[in-house]
Amino acid sequence: MSKKQAHDDYFKKLSAALKEQGLLRPTLVIDEARLEKNTETMLSHLPDGMGCRIVVKSLPSIPLIRKVMDMAGTTRLMVFDLPFLNDIARDIPEADVLFGKPMPVALADRFYEEFKGGDFTPSQQVQWLIDTPERLREYAKLAEQHDLRLKVNIEIDIGLHRGGVSTPEQLKEMLDEIDAHPRLTFAGLMGYDAHVAKVPGILRGHALKKSRAIYKEMREICEDRYPERKNALTFNTAGSPTYQLHEDLKAGTEVAVGSGLVKPLDFDVATLKDHVPACFIATPVLKVEQKTKIPGMEGLSGLSAIFNPKSARAFFIYGGNWQAEPVSPPGLRQNKLYGRSSNEEMLNGPRKMDLNVDDLVFLRPTQSEAVFLQFGDIAVYKDGKITQFWPVIEQEHKKLLPGEKPKQQPQP
Repeated sequence: MSKKQAHDDYFKKLSAALKEQGLLRPTLVIDEARLEKNTETMLSHLPDGMGCRIVVKSLPSIPLIRKVMDMAGTTRLMVFDLPFLNDIARDIPEADVLFGKPMPVALADRFYEEFKGGDFTPSQQVQWLIDTPERLREYAKLAEQHDLRLKVNIEIDIGLHRGGVSTPEQLKEMLDEIDAHPRLTFAGLMGYDAHVAKVPGILRGHALKKSRAIYKEMREICEDRYPERKNALTFNTAGSPTYQLHEDLKAGTEVAVGSGLVKPLDFDVATLKDHVPACFIATPVLKVEQKTKIPGMEGLSGLSAIFNPKSARAFFIYGGNWQAEPVSPPGLRQNKLYGRSSNEEMLNGPRKMDLNVDDLVFLRPTQSEAVFLQFGDIAVYKDGKITQFWPVIEQEHKKLLPGEKPKQQPQP
């Protein structure tokens, strides 16, 4: 008799821990021990003197961020959204913040309008990312209008071709404008090299060498221009898939890492082979059907089971349609013919799958930055138990932006 397909010991223990807490709803789980292992692995790869900047969008929870900051011994954070900056300013006032993408100046304006003060000092602790001369002038105008002092970091294109300064001449022109403005201070460079990890193996070395050469040239321009501040400038590069490729400080002097610390499915790449998955979605089975029946094609269910025995049975789960793939019990799969559902998604499995109503299934998110915000508080798993819950950062803005109009209410 063939062996039943069921959870392995790891997922059996995780399932028991969740049920002990009564968590029979879609739940995002982080394995704290695995998170710690990934953080230790990251630190072991950093060359002497290389800084680490934690990517907030990939770990969107203040307790989670603090956990990694404490382990990594860093206050450097990379932020991509205004609500995240608001929470960081309030809850992590010691943070050194670099924006990872250029913000429309209206959003920067809004931050200063809403900023409540406290121990966080934006003029010293926030670097606004600037990609074009036009955006630089917008930020200069903002500084003049509100009597602000702004630190600006220049985005450089080191091969990803997603915008930013691409020539030494452009960089020098922007530095000239910054130096000419009494309210702007040049803070450093940001050059993202995500493309390197995706280049086919035989070409990867060339892409990395070219990327590093561009960064080195741009950095030397800045260091020659500001010799008295060169050690204080930020030279940020890399991301989770490429941080291990930076074995020295000849290009950037700090790397940005986030998703690699929890390793969602999209980060199963060769450059992160020594990291382990640390995040999962758990959700219960609501209904079990002994045959997979497609509406309007019910007569073919028996034939389908013969030709596709791995999809013989149907399991309807609580929720679904997430950016995630089933991982346990092994053999579960989505049914593309039946279609996706955010309410009761169908998963298929073979007849020998040991899975019943109220049993939990587990999925691996394909990414963390969008998925983590969909489940409320994160359940933290360690030593066989759910030990605590980490709230996620509020994503939505509370007020309209300048110039926005409220939606019209429907007339009764």
